[in-house]
Amino acid sequence: MSDATIAAGTEQRLTAQELKAQEKADEKTEKERLKRVARDEKAERKRAAKSGFANVANPRRSTLLTIVCALFAVYCLFPFVYLLINATKTQADFTSTFGLGFGRTFALWDNIKTVFTYQDGIFGRWFLNTILYVVVGAGGATLLAIMGGYGLAKFRFPGRKAVFAVIIGAISVPGIALAVPQFLLFAKLNLTNTPWAMIIPSLVSTFGLYLMWIFSEQAVPTELLEAARVDGASEFRTFFQVSLPLLAPGIVTTALFTIVATWNNYFLPLIMLKDSNWYPLTIGLNQWKDQASTAGGQAIQNLVITGSLITIVPLVIAFLCLQKYWQSGLSAGAVKE
Repeated sequence: MSDATIAAGTEQRLTAQELKAQEKADEKTEKERLKRVARDEKAERKRAAKSGFANVANPRRSTLLTIVCALFAVYCLFPFVYLLINATKTQADFTSTFGLGFGRTFALWDNIKTVFTYQDGIFGRWFLNTILYVVVGAGGATLLAIMGGYGLAKFRFPGRKAVFAVIIGAISVPGIALAVPQFLLFAKLNLTNTPWAMIIPSLVSTFGLYLMWIFSEQAVPTELLEAARVDGASEFRTFFQVSLPLLAPGIVTTALFTIVATWNNYFLPLIMLKDSNWYPLTIGLNQWKDQASTAGGQAIQNLVITGSLITIVPLVIAFLCLQKYWQSGLSAGAVKE
């Protein structure tokens, strides 16, 4: 065997030994890293146990937070459970049985039928009125908030800071404080006791405008708009085809806020509307509730409860269907990338 062959074999053995040594060193390093991770996790669990809060990376169950969340859930669900139970009672059972217990007769379907036939089916008219105010008023408010917020976020013009100050000031003013001035203005225009007295004030949502302004700043990259303009897209095409899909979570969030505000609006229709044919559900059900206190009035609390249950069903369905968009809209911009 030549000297060259012997040297090559020796070099190969040395290389194999170096590889084994390197593997052992890597294994030792990995074991040390795992030990450090285990120590850190143990220390983190001790810290979390002392503070009573769970770490995001190492979630632990907190008894205190579980109790607080359970109490909050009971507080939120209690009115709905009360409505659901008492909607199954007749008027006699409603006044003679425990509020959270079922009556002797299950009358839910009879109550629903009576709600839609009582007083020549006026409840159906109130329901359609509410739908009209929500679709036109809340829908228009959402559209205006989207366009206004997008314009304020992506365009620079004189007076932009003044507009921002006005919006912040308008948010700080409660809506009930504007009800009387709005009534006087609409009375001068002879628009009281008409649907316009509900629709026109509902078209303005300062909070929705502010929300879409902030959301548009974060959700729509300016570079994307510049690329669309370079490609020859007009501003309207850029808005509808490029920006609008990116604004979907914010749009749903704003729509939910405006829908709930319009659906539950009470004081504005109370002072604006006198004709029961234009009442929304809130005023109509309150009229039924007060019927027993009038001379010769009949107590119909079972119908009021059932009508209230029917009233909240569309809102519950809307929240359940749009929940994921709503949550993503609320969390948008919370994490800086």
